[in-house]
Amino acid sequence: MDTETKTLSRAGLIILMAGQLLPLIDFSIVNVALASIAESLDASHLQLELMVAAYGVGFAVCLAMGGRLGDNFGRRRLFIMGVWVFGIASLACGLSSSITGLLIARVAQGVGAAMIVPQILATIHVTLTGKRHSFAIGSYGAVGGLAFVLGQVLGGFLVSADVAGLGWRSVFLINIPVCIGILICARIWVPESRSEHPANVDWTGTFVLAAALLCLLIPVALGPEYHWSWPFLTMLLCVIPLLYLLWKVELQKENNGRFPLMPPRLLRLHSIQFGIILAVLMFSSWSGFMFSVALTFQSGLGKSPLESGNAFIMLGLSFFIGSLYSARISDRIGKLNTLFLGCALQMPALLTLAWTFYHFWPNIGVTTLLPTTFFIGVGQAFIVGSFFRIGLSEVSKKDAGASSAMLTTVQQAAFGFGSALLGTILYQTFEMTQSHQTAIATVLIAEFGLMLVLVIAGLFYRRRLHNL
Repeated sequence: MDTETKTLSRAGLIILMAGQLLPLIDFSIVNVALASIAESLDASHLQLELMVAAYGVGFAVCLAMGGRLGDNFGRRRLFIMGVWVFGIASLACGLSSSITGLLIARVAQGVGAAMIVPQILATIHVTLTGKRHSFAIGSYGAVGGLAFVLGQVLGGFLVSADVAGLGWRSVFLINIPVCIGILICARIWVPESRSEHPANVDWTGTFVLAAALLCLLIPVALGPEYHWSWPFLTMLLCVIPLLYLLWKVELQKENNGRFPLMPPRLLRLHSIQFGIILAVLMFSSWSGFMFSVALTFQSGLGKSPLESGNAFIMLGLSFFIGSLYSARISDRIGKLNTLFLGCALQMPALLTLAWTFYHFWPNIGVTTLLPTTFFIGVGQAFIVGSFFRIGLSEVSKKDAGASSAMLTTVQQAAFGFGSALLGTILYQTFEMTQSHQTAIATVLIAEFGLMLVLVIAGLFYRRRLHNL
């Protein structure tokens, strides 16, 4: 139980959603600025991949810790501290004069984001019930998905507008006034909440989790560039033993009556298990899709950042429309069927988009992509809306912070993993074929394969539910 039972107002929910927009937009807003950053800071394609992945690493590694600290010291307090860290790091990104400085600032942004995001879902979970809770969860999923698309469009506009001659720097500096507004409003409208039973920080679990994520994300990003030399293969091989060690450490803490960072009892829940699988498959394919298409528009087709961002307008609009109806459809046909409907809309559209890129190259523009991106956007909205509804369906309020942090950790790790994985497929295919259209078509077919695996996993999850 939580000591604070005050209901979250509509104004408070808006402030939390604004806080959610900040870190999630920054995952994608840099995609359309990649060419400008490369030219300005003399960055290689490897460093560009790292810039995207570094944010995801900092975000994912610290998320579970952020959730625990919010439970112990107050979720609103951690939310506000996270906004401060994120704002200062955004300023550092905007003022960076080297790619190394930008990489370090991006990691700091990720740490700030990890302090913000777990507090949002946990606050919703402990301060709202019934239809208001369902609406807030739907809004959380909708804003999260829309932020990814909005980032691409907004980033393209800012870089092309070249406000005050700032160029790509404006995609980071735009965060500053938003952070100030949230800091002013959060203390007024967001209720404080914390757990009645504060738990000690699980430093062992935190370090083992961080090691496992780094051993996964670094080789995926750097391995192909260095021809999979032994250090990267060794790191990759260490992932499974580290995850096993994490399970044993957390299980021992739980059996001793202590408070593990990622409680094994939550991992035993069928909803959490499937939520993790859903997150890995959906969000890795999504981030890889946005990264690869944006880069193809700029490097392959020679489009401006504004044109590259505008390519996602229909996807953003259709995602927003799909999000508005996602909760109603879920109530009518069920959470899992809504997920299947999303896959049924998105998967044929991915194959059609691959065919479009391959056969209409280089005559690819916003209008060419309208039909396929519409169905991809609606499909993604249904899938993303199902993620938290399914993942949290068996979670009690006392585990709100830990469970939301666990799911969001996997989600953000998948974002970083996807851009590195599908970005690598894009580069490697282009190097072999010297064909941009073949490279992007290959990426889209790979994403189709990931969605097919998700459908199969969903069918197994349904069977398990029926057997209970």
